Amino acid sequence: MSSELRYTANTQLEHLHARYTGTGHADITKYDWVTHQHRDTYASIVGHAPLLSYLALADGEATGRVKFEMTEKMLQPCGPPPKKEED
Repeated sequence: MSSELRYTANTQLEHLHARYTGTGHADITKYDWVTHQHRDTYASIVGHAPLLSYLALADGEATGRVKFEMTEKMLQPCGPPPKKEED
């Protein structure tokens, strides 16, 4: 019975959230969610060479320059975080 309790839906969900940080949770802010989405998009573009080449061609830039700019945008893709309200 204890082995069945280990694999409940709650623990599986916690495992997924630990493994994939961008999946969010009930208390995630809009800023954090959008930041994760932008970082995932930039990582996908940098990781897929044909898409990176397409963007470089469309911008008229070198692929290395586009890759560098996408990597730089990953630091703060949506600007600085909003100020947190004190409780």
